[in-house]
Order: sequence, then structure tokens, then C-alpha cells
Amino acid sequence: QVQLVESGGGLVQPGGSLRLSCVASGSIFSIDYMGWFRQAPGSQRESVAIITSSGSTTYADSVKGRFTLSRDNAKKLVYLQMDTLKPEDTAVYYCKAGIRRSYFVTTTPYWGQGTQVTVSS
Repeated sequence: QVQLVESGGGLVQPGGSLRLSCVASGSIFSIDYMGWFRQAPGSQRESVAIITSSGSTTYADSVKGRFTLSRDNAKKLVYLQMDTLKPEDTAVYYCKAGIRRSYFVTTTPYWGQGTQVTVSS
């Protein structure tokens, strides 16, 4: 079993900050990538930021310069620091990880349950 547990969502005013955390647990051989997606009401789920096992990070254009993704490989944990938040950042944020459960299997995507981020005055 593999589990991704997210924390850190909530309500914040425009211009404020939040930090999301996601930790992976269970039968894990390696984690190829970890990151965050988000889905606003009536919209498709979109990629926010992804970091690979080598530390290469990709951000959506809409969050570049405002969001910072970091990873603790030893703890199987990823953080998303979100600064200068805007109302359009309001969404459910989902953690995603590409995980190999053993040397002999390919990478499988896993999702967390989601955490709500609301940016409003």
C-alpha cells in the first residue's frame, strides 16, 4: 500500500502565504517525482509544480515567481510554498507522486486526497 497525505490548506487573504506539505508512506522502493496539481470548480485539473528525484523543477507559468517547490528525499516529503496568493489560486490542491514499489515494476502515479486552498478577502 502507498499513501500520500497532504496538509496545510486553508483560507488566506489575497497577497498572503500558505505552505502545503505532502508525505508519502507505505511500500516504496523509489520516488521518481512528486508535485502538486490543482482543480478549481468547473475547471480541469492542472499541473502546478513538479520536482524530480534529481531536483529538476517545473512550474506552471501562472505560479512562477510566487510558488516554490522543495523536496526532502529522505523523508519522502514535498513542500509547496505559496506566496503572493491571488483569488485565482483558489482550488483543491492534490499531491501526486510517481512511485516504484520494487525494482522490478514500473513507476505508478499516486494521488493524495486533496486539500482546499481559498484566497479571499
